[in-house]
Amino acid sequence: MADAKNKTTLDSLKKHRKRLTDRPMRQLFAENPDRFRSFSANCGDIILDYSKNRIDTEAMAALIDLARHAGVEARRDAMWAGEPINVTEGRSVLHMALRYGGEEPVLVDGQDVMPGIREVLERIKTFSDQVRDGSIKGHTGEQFTDIVNIGIGGSDLGPAMVTLALEPYTRADLRAHYVSNVDGASMHDTLKRLDPKRTMFIVASKTFTTDETMTNANSARQWLAEALGDEAVNDHFAAVSTNLEACDAFGIRADRVFGFWDWVGGRYSVWSAIGLPVAIAVGYENFAMFLKGAATMDNHFRTTPLEKNLPVIMAVLGVWYRNEWGFATHAVLPYDQRLSRFPAYLQQQDMESNGKSVTLEGKQVETETGPIIWGEPGTNGQHAFYQLIHQGTSVIPCDFLIAAQPQESMPPHHDKLVANCFAQSEALMLGKTKDEVVAELKEAGMDKADIKALAPHKVFPGNRPSNTLLYRKLDPATLGQLIALYEHKVFVQGVIWNINSFDQWGVELGKQLAKALLPNVQGATNGAEHDSSTQGLLAYYHQMKG
Repeated sequence: MADAKNKTTLDSLKKHRKRLTDRPMRQLFAENPDRFRSFSANCGDIILDYSKNRIDTEAMAALIDLARHAGVEARRDAMWAGEPINVTEGRSVLHMALRYGGEEPVLVDGQDVMPGIREVLERIKTFSDQVRDGSIKGHTGEQFTDIVNIGIGGSDLGPAMVTLALEPYTRADLRAHYVSNVDGASMHDTLKRLDPKRTMFIVASKTFTTDETMTNANSARQWLAEALGDEAVNDHFAAVSTNLEACDAFGIRADRVFGFWDWVGGRYSVWSAIGLPVAIAVGYENFAMFLKGAATMDNHFRTTPLEKNLPVIMAVLGVWYRNEWGFATHAVLPYDQRLSRFPAYLQQQDMESNGKSVTLEGKQVETETGPIIWGEPGTNGQHAFYQLIHQGTSVIPCDFLIAAQPQESMPPHHDKLVANCFAQSEALMLGKTKDEVVAELKEAGMDKADIKALAPHKVFPGNRPSNTLLYRKLDPATLGQLIALYEHKVFVQGVIWNINSFDQWGVELGKQLAKALLPNVQGATNGAEHDSSTQGLLAYYHQMKG
């Protein structure tokens, strides 16, 4: 955002903000009754309504110019060409290749990666089919009824979220479980309900050294070996890893180790072998449709003009609010219980990607970057935090997500869900003026003194922005499209902010300090020096532990 063209565009945005400050959305809708048509776009069955934003035609044109001047199109093409756009790690970024269904080669360092991707996908298909049909059995000849995925970060959030979202496509007799937290309660509470003879574990760690994952994996191994003997391990474990030697030492045979590549970041890895538990849970055909849906959004992102490009539109609106209006958070509010883990997934996707304060050139950024992402499903959230969204002192842009068709036939549930979703975005936009409140209270028969006392509390400021994503049904293909949409949105924002959205050095320091602290937690009195707070906590910890 530092070059002359971008500076001119940013100056233009300031003028647009000043111009729109005194023109609330209520007024904009009155001026343009066809505003929905002007500010909506689609990719297949997904409709993005962004008319309830603090924009008009001129402001939106300036935002698209910002993306164009920042080089979004060139950067997008460089990513697809396999150039090492992850500059701090010298890596390509090719998660799009994992779901690409075309015949053209996709090159990294002159080598076509597609044959390797297709080989892994074929192995995933064979393995998942055989687990599902009972060809692959446990050590005692029992068919598997439970699959436990052991990972953390992208090796957990992605497949866990997708499996929950696609619950209608799972089988009651084949359950998927996800363990990530090193807190022993997570593993303990999962294992206590399982039969070792019918349980398979998938250890997801590229290096097979991730501390939390390997701690949990070793506990699972011990649990299984105590029940069935050490020789049962290779019948009950698979791995997603590139460290074949470590997998072999653990007891996982080579034909049950699935690899992926260093150009696949963890938060982009659900499309790779990290998605193995998803393929087992919902069946490979549905997993393939999930990939196909993402490829549909990839094609939209790569070929659609910026003005109608869903990821670009959502990205520039986010930059508009983060940088020009100073809105620090963004709420993702799916009106779909099965998307209850989607906001948590997007927290990693967005905040690990764009939570950066240094540019690609290693200089301090001059603007705010990634927002705080949070959210919960509606309608539960309406009875929790919507009070703050509607009447709090902070303005929080929102994304509402809703399907036109539910998976289940339980009228009138879905009609009420949709009514609530649409009503919330309308209420945030319109608000309620003092005159409207007073008229309403008069109509209810309240006297003047009570109206004067109560009216200020019932005023809604309105003019609070939101997007609504409406889609036909939350099926595997649609879910793939939605995830890819947000991936590309985050990418575009990173380009505009001139940061590297594909590294995550910020997670390293805590890991280093935890490793140094562990001996002191376990009772050692020598070793690394710590600050007085940490030393005091250690002392009280040992006193309480006894």
